[in-house]
Amino acid sequence: MPQDLIRYDLLVQDALKGVVRHVLLDAAANGLPGDHHFYISFRTDHPNVRISQRLRDKHPEEMTIVLQHQFWDLGITEHTFEVGLSFSGIPERLLVAFEALTGFWDPAVDFGLKFELSTVETADNDSDVNDDETADDASAPVKLPQAAKSEKTNSDQDDAAAPAGDEGSRIVSLDSFRKKT
Repeated sequence: MPQDLIRYDLLVQDALKGVVRHVLLDAAANGLPGDHHFYISFRTDHPNVRISQRLRDKHPEEMTIVLQHQFWDLGITEHTFEVGLSFSGIPERLLVAFEALTGFWDPAVDFGLKFELSTVETADNDSDVNDDETADDASAPVKLPQAAKSEKTNSDQDDAAAPAGDEGSRIVSLDSFRKKT
């Protein structure tokens, strides 16, 4: 089998992260159109993610934020985005590198992307948190049940991790493009 020296998988992943960047740029400039809102999952232990120690303690590996009603100062650069959100009534400022993204989902149109991190150095992988402790530790965004869609706001960011949903979602995983060996 020929070896992929071009690394198409990485190029596709970078292009899809460019889609997220473009959507966030538009939201920063024009606000969220219609019913669009975004669930964004990222690795909190990635070296290019800046969050408070309080949030890092609560979400040692991954967290999902919701950009919908209550966020402010959304700023986007070529490699990062920064946003203000409230967690349990406490305002926080987050800086997230696009390379730390693990998922993006817009439930208004049932569109999602799932990213895989390659050889990323993490700041701290020694976590004693049991995966069953909280729903906040759910991984990449998936389709929410109808009732949960209308109840989610940025004021309940601590509960923002999307629960497992039905298989009707259009989440694109890079694995679907890879050859099985």
